[in-house]
Amino acid sequence: MDKPLTIGHTARTAGVNVETIRYYQRVGILVEPAKPVEGYRIYPSETVGRIRFIKRAQQLGFSLQEITELLELGDGHCDDVRHRAEEKRTIINQQIKDLQKLRGTLDNLIQACQCDGDTRHCPIVETLAGK
Repeated sequence: MDKPLTIGHTARTAGVNVETIRYYQRVGILVEPAKPVEGYRIYPSETVGRIRFIKRAQQLGFSLQEITELLELGDGHCDDVRHRAEEKRTIINQQIKDLQKLRGTLDNLIQACQCDGDTRHCPIVETLAGK
């Protein structure tokens, strides 16, 4: 017989900590089971799958609000879900471009610092200070 899914067992099975489950309950992305008169709250087995869905979606860059919306759409709304995924991809592509520009700027500052040879000032610090 499987162990009942208390909050601790649910957390271990889903690969998160108990506070993550409590947070998800506070923000409304997980439903907190009713507390019995005696004993512990028992979570339905679907809770583990939902937590794993949330964690995978977060890894893809979706916020909890966006994940809530995806969960509300659910199966049968593939076009809507695909549209949201395309929007997220567009945002991520822009973030990648911005990060590449940032890396280029840092590369230039590092190069300037290596070529300068003047130990009295640092081109990186001067640039950050707006000099």
